[in-house]
Amino acid sequence: MPKNTLNRRLSRPLEKFSALNKQHKIAIAGVSTLGAAAIALSAIPGGATTVAGGTPAAKPVAAEQTTQTRDLHATLSSPLTSDKVKLDAIEAKQKAASKQKAADAAKKAAAERKAAESRSAKKAADRSAKRPQMETVAAKTYKNNLDGWIRESLDIMHAKGIPGSYHGLHKNIMRESSGNPRAINGWDINAINGIPSKGLLQVIPPTFATYHVKGTSNDIYDPVANITAAANYAAHRYGSIDNVNSAY
Repeated sequence: MPKNTLNRRLSRPLEKFSALNKQHKIAIAGVSTLGAAAIALSAIPGGATTVAGGTPAAKPVAAEQTTQTRDLHATLSSPLTSDKVKLDAIEAKQKAASKQKAADAAKKAAAERKAAESRSAKKAADRSAKRPQMETVAAKTYKNNLDGWIRESLDIMHAKGIPGSYHGLHKNIMRESSGNPRAINGWDINAINGIPSKGLLQVIPPTFATYHVKGTSNDIYDPVANITAAANYAAHRYGSIDNVNSAY
């Protein structure tokens, strides 16, 4: 076979192969272009449009992004807002419970205080009812004379349980001293012994000291003290000053 003919036969498959490769390249390039276009379209929001020359419109994309941002913000903030509302509600409930508790405590304390005051008032009323009512009595006054001295002595005697009467005291005073509180006996046996009788009822100092009534003066010449001590002595020795009709 001639060499040229062989070369032509060998070159035809190569040409076919080369043509096939070109077609494959064109197809692959087309697929790549379509893929890029699809990707570009998928990146454009659904509501976006294109302008002449295939360039996406910028303004609709920005509006769509703003809307999506707001939606995302709302989605993220909604749980936080809900939680804050719940926390505010819990805090308000706790404050209300605390105020109610304080009000209940104050009400209970007031009730207890009122009950205590009522019990105290009742006890005071009971004590007052049980305690005998004491009448206010003005201090008794006596005249500074024989009549006043006898009357004051009688009141003291009665308080101490010493018997005697006004008449019994008066008659013995008149016989012993004639009503002179400074009278003194300088001639009887007592005087001879150095212990003269003194005062309204002529009492010697040892007898006055022994039968002195507490609450009266310690001065033997004091009219009330002298009468009361003498009446006390007479009660112990004679039963009463009323039973004395002579020197004693």
